[in-house]
Formats: sequence, structure tokens, C-alpha cells
Amino acid sequence: MSYDTIQWQQSGGIGRITLNRPETLNAWTAKFGAELRQAVNEDAADPSVRALLITGAGRGFSSGADLKAGFEPDPSDGMPNVAQTLHEVYHPIIVGIRELEKPVVAAVNGPAVGIGLSLALACDLILAAESAFFGLAFVNIGLMPDGGSTLFVPAAVGKARSYQMAMLGERIDAQRALEWGLINAVHGDDRLMDEANALVEQLAAGPTRSYAGPTQAINRMLYPDLDAQLDLEAELQHALARTRDFQEGVTAFVEKREPAFEGA
Repeated sequence: MSYDTIQWQQSGGIGRITLNRPETLNAWTAKFGAELRQAVNEDAADPSVRALLITGAGRGFSSGADLKAGFEPDPSDGMPNVAQTLHEVYHPIIVGIRELEKPVVAAVNGPAVGIGLSLALACDLILAAESAFFGLAFVNIGLMPDGGSTLFVPAAVGKARSYQMAMLGERIDAQRALEWGLINAVHGDDRLMDEANALVEQLAAGPTRSYAGPTQAINRMLYPDLDAQLDLEAELQHALARTRDFQEGVTAFVEKREPAFEGA
């Protein structure tokens, strides 16, 4: 089908999803999420697709949620219905990628931040451009990591670095991400897509069922209760979206100034 906010292409056994809101660094909206969900859970799930590549158009992989687009209000109190957004927009994509019985490669160009980082980490193999960077910037607007990142990040980098990323919200450049074990490889900006295409072509020509075995086993070992972790993140995030610090954080972000948090 035709999409507006992403691009889907299939060439032989290779499926390619390109996040396509470059004017926002591929920030997520409800429509973006719905189209990405369709591409992951239907187009990419087709048996004719033997390997999947996910990347971003323009200068970034994904900058996270589109804060300027706002949130759907919760009918009970009129506050942001973050839990619903997570359950309906984000979680089906993250779970869908982890459950695909074929290799999934992320080619990260520019920022992979917030839910954009979760999307990259949900993939099996992650290649990054030298200019790419990663981050859990939620704390900068008074929120906490979500989209499964409280599971994916500790599994990749351990306790100390997970707390560092979650509580400091700092930018992790590509080389440091590689050293930490957050990603698999770093390539020159002008080489990233050539390297990613070569890798996905290799995987698409490989033993697809053999790749599915490690995915199932690693999921059970590292992410045995992904659904419960996503539910917990949604519950905690929903509560944080009702704090004055969150309101101040979003306002400061839109106004391009430093937030003045109160701790409430």
C-alpha cells in the first residue's frame, strides 16, 4: 500500500522501511506509528521478505515523539493519554520487530533518540554513521524511558551505563555507543547505506529459518517478559505525564529554553 510518513520497498527477499518525516527528523505521530505498524506487522512479515532494513530519510533516524504534535487527551482527566499512545502506537511496532522470524537491521543516520532509540534497539543488528548519536532524552522533559528501552538498554550496556543514559539524558556518540556494546558497527557517513545494503543482502541470501532460531532463543534469554516491561513503562510514564515538571519540560522544549523543574 501507499504510505505518507514512511516508505516501504521490497526488492526480491529484501524489505526496506524508510522513516519519512525528514522535516522533523522522523519524529513520531499517531499516523506515523500506524503506518510503521502496518509496514512491520504486515509488509515485512510476509514470507517473501527474508531480511528487513530500517533507516531514516534526511538527517536523522528518529528524534523520538513529536512533542509539537501533542498527545491525545485522556477522557477521565483531559491530561495526556500517554498509556494509550504507548499501547496502541509504539508497543505493537517494538514487539512486532522482536517477533519477526527474519533478520532486522537498523541503519542509523543522525539521531536515534527516545522512541527512536527503542526502535533501533529492537532490531537485531545496528549499524551507525559516524555522525549518528543515541540518547534517552526523556529526563529532559520530566519523563522516563519507554518503548522497551528500560529492557533493551540494560541488556546491552549494563546497570551503570543504563542509569547514566536514563538519568543524565546525555548524547552518546556513535563511537562510544560501539564501545559500550549498544550497536554493532560504525561506518563513514558516505558508506553507511552501502554497508547496510550489503549486510541485508547477505542475510536475505542466508538460511532464514536458521536466523529465526537465535532470535527466539535470545528473546527468551534477554527479554523473557517484554510485554510486562512495556506495561510497567506505560503505567509509570502515564503518571509522569500528569506532573508539573512534564508540563514545564514540554513547554521549555517548544520554547527552546532550559526547563525550570520543581520536583513535582
